[in-house]
Amino acid sequence: MDGISKIAPIWSTMPSGARELESAEPAAAVSFTDIFRSYIKEASDAQAEVDKNKYLLATGQLENPAVNTIAIAKAELSVSMLANLRNKALDAYSEIMRISM
Repeated sequence: MDGISKIAPIWSTMPSGARELESAEPAAAVSFTDIFRSYIKEASDAQAEVDKNKYLLATGQLENPAVNTIAIAKAELSVSMLANLRNKALDAYSEIMRISM
């Protein structure tokens, strides 16, 4: 039983922007706009890192080319996550619009 670790909260697995929003004011609800903006910033930062690594690789200043590959994969995943979040939001909006009152 000594090898069993404590279950971590889900907020520890979220991107850094969303964690900062949660830790800033836990009593207030986090709006969808704030979450969406944090994911946009995360995708933008990942793309900026890819651009920087491409420049360093092209000029011969990047010692480990695997860093560039990892940055590209991270950027692709963050854009994919952002697209999925947008699609889910549009699906939810469409569902709400179909409700008749």
